[in-house]
Amino acid sequence: MTVKILCDSACDLSQHEFDSYDIEMVPLTVHLNEEDYLDGKTITPKKVYDAMRDGAAPKTSQVTPTTFKETFLRYAKDNQPCVYFAFSSELSGTYQTAKMMESEVKEEYPDFDLEIIDTKCASLGYGLVVLRAAQLAKEGASFDEVKEVGSYHATHMEHIFTVDDLEYLYRGGRVSKTAAFVGSLLKIKPLLHMEDGKLIPLEKIRGSKKVWKRMIEIMKERGADLENQTIAISHGDALETAENLASMIKEEFGTEAIHIDMIGSAIGAHAGPGTIALFFLNAPYK
Repeated sequence: MTVKILCDSACDLSQHEFDSYDIEMVPLTVHLNEEDYLDGKTITPKKVYDAMRDGAAPKTSQVTPTTFKETFLRYAKDNQPCVYFAFSSELSGTYQTAKMMESEVKEEYPDFDLEIIDTKCASLGYGLVVLRAAQLAKEGASFDEVKEVGSYHATHMEHIFTVDDLEYLYRGGRVSKTAAFVGSLLKIKPLLHMEDGKLIPLEKIRGSKKVWKRMIEIMKERGADLENQTIAISHGDALETAENLASMIKEEFGTEAIHIDMIGSAIGAHAGPGTIALFFLNAPYK
């Protein structure tokens, strides 16, 4: 029996990928203008970004325990092996909730093959992990191989990103009000990355053009076998910028496989419109 791949909506993959690789996605919740929406199902990222540009301050909450329990039970009853790759536990309680529901389900179905992996990744960095695992599962890889290769990608996935307006990071508690105010005045573009699943400020750069050049430089410093791996760029309703960055990467490294997609509603609610994020492996592709 092939391995079933599960993920949550913070992977920012499209419905096309979910359908193509038979991936089941469980949604985080987006709270916008006193309404609750299911990320990736009942709200579009575009709606969230337009609302933020109009001054709205959306919030998010993790995947519910009920959703996890119902999902896991469905596969347990069919004795279907599953690997759930989770959004970084440093950014959401979703992983911990999944682990709690795993314990409950395994009390009833002790032989259920379910592995829950904290990717320590987000957006399309997380999405690339899920896609690689799903490709293997579709090819008939074993439960252990899917876990091993998925974990390898999660461990070696680099996240480099910048936001268009520090105000959104301030609202989400990522920078102080003073830093946001000063940054906006000075036209500072912050570069951030991920360390052990946490968002960490990396550099402050004045001017957009310098930011893209610096992202390429960091990619060159940290990346491995960039020509032959799949690289991803996610954007906060800024497709043209993402495509321009992709062109720079192709020119610099000769990379052919570049996956571009919009940052989903849950992550976009914190990062804001105009965000550009770059994801690649820092070790040879596996």
